[in-house]
Amino acid sequence: MTGTPHTGRDAARHPGLLHHRAEGPATAPPLLLGPSLGTSTALWDAVAPELSASHRVVRWDLPGHGGSPADLIGPGATVGELAGLVLALADALGIGAFAYAGVSLGGAVGLHLAVHHPERVRSLAVLCSSAHFGGLATWQERAALVRREGLSAPAGTAASRWFTPGFTVPRLVADHRAADPAAYAACCDALAAFDIRDHLPSLTVPTLLVAGRDDPVTPPAHLREIADAVPGASLTEIPGASHLAPAERPEAVLTALRAHFTGGARRGTAVRREVLGDAHVDRAQQRQTPFTAPFQDFISRYAWGEIWTDDTLSRRERSMITMTALVADGHHDELALHIRAARRNGLTPEEIGAVLLQTGVYCGVPAANSAFAVAQRVLAEETT
Repeated sequence: MTGTPHTGRDAARHPGLLHHRAEGPATAPPLLLGPSLGTSTALWDAVAPELSASHRVVRWDLPGHGGSPADLIGPGATVGELAGLVLALADALGIGAFAYAGVSLGGAVGLHLAVHHPERVRSLAVLCSSAHFGGLATWQERAALVRREGLSAPAGTAASRWFTPGFTVPRLVADHRAADPAAYAACCDALAAFDIRDHLPSLTVPTLLVAGRDDPVTPPAHLREIADAVPGASLTEIPGASHLAPAERPEAVLTALRAHFTGGARRGTAVRREVLGDAHVDRAQQRQTPFTAPFQDFISRYAWGEIWTDDTLSRRERSMITMTALVADGHHDELALHIRAARRNGLTPEEIGAVLLQTGVYCGVPAANSAFAVAQRVLAEETT
């Protein structure tokens, strides 16, 4: 179940803050999503709802874009100023540390945050972006053009810069045309001045780089440069994607972000071993066949990589819930396994007995009777 999305009314409720849209459970780990120049929160429309199943997703608009006030920045703006606005938004929402993903200028904001405020960024994904955007001249020229003539010229070529031939998202092109020229030009100033290359080796946040293979604005080489400089970073190239990969190839972007932010099957396998024990997981892997492999991958990613890693409930609490469900359905082999897991998760024999006693009330005396027999056998193993 997701929370009620926040819409343009947020700007009125929070004057001086970036417009934002929040989705997902309020208790889930926070994930902030940053936009590209000329776009809005709509850039993430095909990705954010899926990510909100496991995160509290907060998308934000650049100043003068979407619903954000234009006067939040002015001429000579910097990426550091934009990062400060993002931190102010997080503070207003009661968010401390967060995961972050951003496209292009939004990715530059993420890099700045990870370098200068690493205590706030738990994990970082930089999409179709760069550690520098080609220097001053190009962006200064665009800023001057927009201040002089408005956005008709850059908006007219947006689709060719953003998407592969034959693909477009009319909503995003319309958002480009509707942006405030002064704020857009100030964002160009920020891109012109941005160069964080010298700081990349000091970046300690887990980092994923995502490149659109057909991106003419920030080609894959720009993302490779970051990946080569940031310790432990990984790089994913998405074929058939240009500069706005979340809009053009949302499934591929979603797969990459899920694996990075949730740990995927690898993280799930680690948690599965912690809870069920190495011996059980080793046996399960030894019995795996091509026929059962997809199911093993599914439970590693979903049950162990997403559900058991959610810190909303403790592992002790999850053990109690799991035992109750297994008693209710009469899954005695699984119950034995999870009684052992409950002991690893810190439950005492007395607490396990109390859980099973309660199942007698809500699942029935015969079910509890069988469960006590299983538990007695399992707990007796500890003394032999």
